[in-house]
Amino acid sequence: MPSDTDSPAVEARLAPRLEQLDEALAMLAQAPSFSRPARATRVFDIARRVLLEPGGCEALELRAAAIDSSGLFADSDWATPQHLLPALTPLSLGSPDADTVTIESLSELRLLAVAKGDYPHALISAEHAHHYLTQVLALNLPRLFDMASEAERETQGRLADVPRTLFRYLAERIGFEFIIDVMIDEIWRLLEQRPLLTDSIRQMITQIALCQANPEIDLGTSGQGAARLVSSLFGPTQGCREDPGVGVYAERLSAMDIPALQQEASGMARAMRDIGLVSPYHPVLLRYLLDNNDHLISEALGLSTTGRDCLLCYHELVRALVDGIAYPETAQAIYGLAMLLERGILYQPPLAPALWRQLALPLSGGSRQRLALAYGQSVSPEARLLEGVLCMLGLPLGVGQGNNPTCQSARALSMWAYNDPDYLLQMVAWAARDDEIVMQFEGQPISSMSSGAGLSTGLSLDLDPVSLLVVPHLDRIYAEMGRLCLDREGDPHRWVNPEFHGWWAGRGFHIIVDVTTGKIETPETFYRHFYATYHPFYNGNQPLVHPQPAGIAVTDSASRFIGWHAITILRAALGPDDTMRLYFFNPNNDSGQDWGDGVVVSTAGNGERFGEASLPFAQFASRLYIFHLDPQEQGAPADVRGEELADVMGYLRRSWGAERLTET
Repeated sequence: MPSDTDSPAVEARLAPRLEQLDEALAMLAQAPSFSRPARATRVFDIARRVLLEPGGCEALELRAAAIDSSGLFADSDWATPQHLLPALTPLSLGSPDADTVTIESLSELRLLAVAKGDYPHALISAEHAHHYLTQVLALNLPRLFDMASEAERETQGRLADVPRTLFRYLAERIGFEFIIDVMIDEIWRLLEQRPLLTDSIRQMITQIALCQANPEIDLGTSGQGAARLVSSLFGPTQGCREDPGVGVYAERLSAMDIPALQQEASGMARAMRDIGLVSPYHPVLLRYLLDNNDHLISEALGLSTTGRDCLLCYHELVRALVDGIAYPETAQAIYGLAMLLERGILYQPPLAPALWRQLALPLSGGSRQRLALAYGQSVSPEARLLEGVLCMLGLPLGVGQGNNPTCQSARALSMWAYNDPDYLLQMVAWAARDDEIVMQFEGQPISSMSSGAGLSTGLSLDLDPVSLLVVPHLDRIYAEMGRLCLDREGDPHRWVNPEFHGWWAGRGFHIIVDVTTGKIETPETFYRHFYATYHPFYNGNQPLVHPQPAGIAVTDSASRFIGWHAITILRAALGPDDTMRLYFFNPNNDSGQDWGDGVVVSTAGNGERFGEASLPFAQFASRLYIFHLDPQEQGAPADVRGEELADVMGYLRRSWGAERLTET
């Protein structure tokens, strides 16, 4: 049966517009820089009309390569598709600016062509493009189902038809029944990593809940696995199972007896621990328990013996912390507080006084403004920062760098929260109160205020509250330390990492790449020392005492070199299948990545703790390019078996080492 696209009337409208588009793209590709904006505007105008025609999306998808090569995306955020953030698409597609809506739509169609294998792209793989589009669809489900809001109708008018047409086409090409199930799997995969930033995940779950509740939407057999997600967020207990609203729930609590309150407390804790997200109803319950039956607070936090002991020892502090964060807007802080207590770190003498200081910390005007800009003003900046502090202390491996080239700073925050939490709180106090951090480099003080530019020229706001305030200072200091090493021979990480991260970062240092030439030199020596230091079979079965900074050569799913990246080595241990694995922290927001040649980073199912990533030892070693060690604990490099080294060298030759090896 012929489609609407095949009708003569549709063809008569579409064909001339496609001719105009092809002509406009050719003119844009040849235009000098001063006339490109005007040429691009004409392309946008024509493309927008094409998008609204039956068959228009398909025609534009077929022209993805031509659109890209014309330079339409040049000098814009869309020029680097590998860095695009799905969470930003609702904003750009909901913009009243027609050109913004159009360029975002064209970018999605470009990535669809990449995902389908029709347009091999140098910067993004087909797998990455497909993964990105499933998240984009998940975050824009209302547009897919024509669930237009009044605001959308007022601000966009007929322009809103463009993204709706786009998403119907994307869903048809990818398969909606596949999308929603993959979306649910994606949510669970992300939650297993326990990230600090959960807004995008909450948005996905909210959209699923809205679709399930809409009688006009038929999901068929899809989305059956969403029940736990939706109920944990919107109806975790008997008292709020139908999502009555926080006001109604507060009234219900006042009428409950102690057994009913205990049931509510245990239900809230169970839901929170199950998925790692906190329902907006949870802080309502905690605030009520704070004034009535506060002995149930430990039940509401789901604490084990360790956590309960901490709560009893620091009862007044915990009450003050709960009072500071028990708002629906900062609900996630409850999970952070629970995990902080479970870690037992309050027993470290400096930590309780440091948290009391945090509760009374006066924030600078700049800190207040930045927090308000990123998170709004529904709660005070103090409450928002306290949420960030508790989440980072409770989940130190949930830190992410956002869309910023600041992996070293994110790694440092995670390492301090994991290994030296009172030092982290000192950093927060300096940054939030004083707008300045001073660190020492080999006895020389370095101020973030007097240092030059950092690695990030313009820090984005997609960060947790602590990172939002502290990372700009750390970024400048880290860059300044690097500048102080410019006249030294060798890689500056040798000196910068121990000074920047802490005394526990080993002063011994190995690098596999020649800094001047970029070539790989003496890889066997490098790997022998790495195995002798970190592999339990070659280091006397000595567990790693302190987390150690390291650097990896990141590759894509085709094993092509992408760039250098900072990670933290946490431990080495046998996995469930008795394969030796290296467990590490990756600040790159989502640790689950395919690095090619069968090197797929695992985040769950192979013995990982929340927030850890892992690989078989040889696979990890093949992507390593620098590591630190204690020079007094060198192990026995000569004992490392040749078969182990051959395995690593094979992975190296088949990936980023293919063109860098200087020896065969």
